[in-house]
Amino acid sequence: MKRLVLALLLAAAPAAAQTPAPTQPRSPGPAPDYNAGGLPRTPSYGTIEGQPIDARVPEKKTDTRQFPQQTRAPYHHATDFKVTVLTNQLHAAWASALLPGGKLLVTERLPGAFRIVGKDGAGAPLKGLDGLHVSTPMTGLLDVVLDPAFATNHTIYFTYFEYLDKTVYNTAVARAVLDEGANAIRDVKVLLKTSPFAPNDQTLAAGTKTGGRIAIGADGYLYVCIGDRDNAGPRPWPVAQYLDTHLGKIIRITKDGAPAPGNPFIGTAGALPEIWAIGLRSPEGLAFAPDGGLYEVEHGPRGGDEFNLIRRGANYGWPFISHGIDYRGEPIGEGQVAKAGMEQPVYYWSPSTAPGGLAFYTGKSRAWAGSVFVGMLNGRQLSRFKLVNGKAVEEEALLVDRKERIRDVRMGSDDAIYVVTDSGGTSITETTPATGELLKLEPAK
Repeated sequence: MKRLVLALLLAAAPAAAQTPAPTQPRSPGPAPDYNAGGLPRTPSYGTIEGQPIDARVPEKKTDTRQFPQQTRAPYHHATDFKVTVLTNQLHAAWASALLPGGKLLVTERLPGAFRIVGKDGAGAPLKGLDGLHVSTPMTGLLDVVLDPAFATNHTIYFTYFEYLDKTVYNTAVARAVLDEGANAIRDVKVLLKTSPFAPNDQTLAAGTKTGGRIAIGADGYLYVCIGDRDNAGPRPWPVAQYLDTHLGKIIRITKDGAPAPGNPFIGTAGALPEIWAIGLRSPEGLAFAPDGGLYEVEHGPRGGDEFNLIRRGANYGWPFISHGIDYRGEPIGEGQVAKAGMEQPVYYWSPSTAPGGLAFYTGKSRAWAGSVFVGMLNGRQLSRFKLVNGKAVEEEALLVDRKERIRDVRMGSDDAIYVVTDSGGTSITETTPATGELLKLEPAK
């Protein structure tokens, strides 16, 4: 049986604080040494207006940006903000959703659990996950989103995986009704189990790359990202290019789990009809922008973490093009950065900072207007960058002082940004410490 390592390095939980602007501008630190695994250590971020926040040498020495604003936007401090710790007792938290009454529904990855976080902290795990009727001993949870009509139908959509003997099986999509009064979910229905159920790469030991983020479009359909589940290596498994598997794809389904009308590969021989876009590696964030565009963030290999505008039927190139290199320092495939017929990222980071959750700011703050927020895992910061006409014109590293891996970022209906941090040691197990945080960020202006 294929073995997987849940490689989620996690951090400690500092107290709430008001985050001021830096008193002294600071240049980015020098390129750090590399650890035994070949991954860059946490960068030291710069705060000099007009200069990029990261001055480390890019991983790919032959890398070429395809347009001026594609990477390393200039630093700009937009505004101070207040940080409130809503809880610091979450176990391997992965996602959050703001409920109408002001509480938040949070998922914990493994063992999978829903918890409601309110003024008194995190409640007991919700009952009802047994309604999935999984065949494995343990269920893991990933993303959760509310139905647009949640106020009346109380419906949630979530992604999960089955877990047995250190194997993380492929990502599935489900829906349920949230019953806050009973502290439970009910009427659970599995919408789609993505294919293949068991990852079949014989060398899949480097990570899980499950994907699992959900975004609901204005068309009422569910958009879900699925990772390619490939191991590291200079010639990765090209499954993200295959149309007979969901791996390395964005899929688009109805709220009942059927392929959504208008999907680009419906009727193509051998293609799965749920597929919306292809060529992804390890997607970690998915969200719609205020203008209706669908965006995704994903981990590159060593360098080349991407922020992509997702288009119908488009090919995002993995593993044939990349702004990164293999973990051992070799080129990926032929080492190409661009190729005809394959999309370029709107923005990318190199060396890697490992982007997590993704949210677009839609609140009343003028300072944060037009901003995109991306949680960084290896980078241990919340990246705020501003888009103007689809291009990144500034970037800022927030929450750097907390030194935490940021897993999830959500825009609240109350104008605040909500952030979930990882917790624990080198892997997520039943004994991972319950020290993950749920933070609320409120801009000063």
